[in-house]
Amino acid sequence: MLYLIETHGPITTNTYLYGDDATQHAFLIDPGFEPERILAAIREKGITVERILLTHGHFDHIGAALAVSDALGALPICMWEKGRKYAESPNWNLSANFFPPAGFTLPAARMTYLPDGACLALAAAPACRLHLTATPGHTEDGCSYVSEAAARRTDGDRLAFVGDTIFRASYGATHFPGGDEPTLMQSIKTRLLTLPKDTLLLSGHSEPTTVGEERTRAWYR
Repeated sequence: MLYLIETHGPITTNTYLYGDDATQHAFLIDPGFEPERILAAIREKGITVERILLTHGHFDHIGAALAVSDALGALPICMWEKGRKYAESPNWNLSANFFPPAGFTLPAARMTYLPDGACLALAAAPACRLHLTATPGHTEDGCSYVSEAAARRTDGDRLAFVGDTIFRASYGATHFPGGDEPTLMQSIKTRLLTLPKDTLLLSGHSEPTTVGEERTRAWYR
């Protein structure tokens, strides 16, 4: 199961539902804006969301997380453990710039901070797993969620939710607090483009691409 929900705010963010067709249980990745749009899609499709996953802590990837969590019974909001200061600071998550004067934060009680390499399995479908893979550079806390088939090089859905680490024919900006281009390039080259070439890369703001396609870019060589 894979669904895209475009959510609109100061910019448009790709929000994803990924899960198990048989049980209709899923992960929700990067709920950026418009919680009611996200909730309507979940209800229309009859999906049970088990966890909210964040690829990094910028406002356009976390903006609807708390409202959706509240509406679905206080769902855990998960991110890489280096994301704490982004969740807790409107200056780090940039919401102070776009929603002045206060911006917004995510409450500590709702957050689950995970280590690099954590394996997340749906309770209703344990074979449906995503592997948290640290991919910093756009932010200090950037991570990707890699499917079991891509991570283990087995048959199945080979895909990765990459946030703003890499886009189709481009990659994430590094001029925000915590950004670093050499770190970003290292993440892309060693943690994403080493996945099987048919792995689908699903980003926060571009059309899908594949590992094989992005290996052809001049900046990769």
